[in-house]
Amino acid sequence: MTTVFERPVAERKAQLEARMAELRARMAEIDTELDSHNAQDWEELAVEREGDEVLEGMGLSAQSEIRAIEAALERVEAGDYGYCTKCGTKIAEDRLDVVPYTPFCRSCAH
Repeated sequence: MTTVFERPVAERKAQLEARMAELRARMAEIDTELDSHNAQDWEELAVEREGDEVLEGMGLSAQSEIRAIEAALERVEAGDYGYCTKCGTKIAEDRLDVVPYTPFCRSCAH
């Protein structure tokens, strides 16, 4: 696959798919943990509730990242990956290295 980018789009796609699999596994672990609570003691229940809030936050964060990755994979399939969805310019390689699912160049992200 030829590309104007230093790192081939196929490599970016594999990176995105691997991250999505990792996030889905994490979400499954969170669901299992949330379903496993059955404390009878009020103190234990309070501690579990605090832990549940943290886990739920992690789950929401993972869901948000998965949606961003799915959108990036759609851009890969459409041939638009690596270009800003707002202004159409090429997204810098170093930005894609840090946030491979970003839809925006540095200028449009601000």
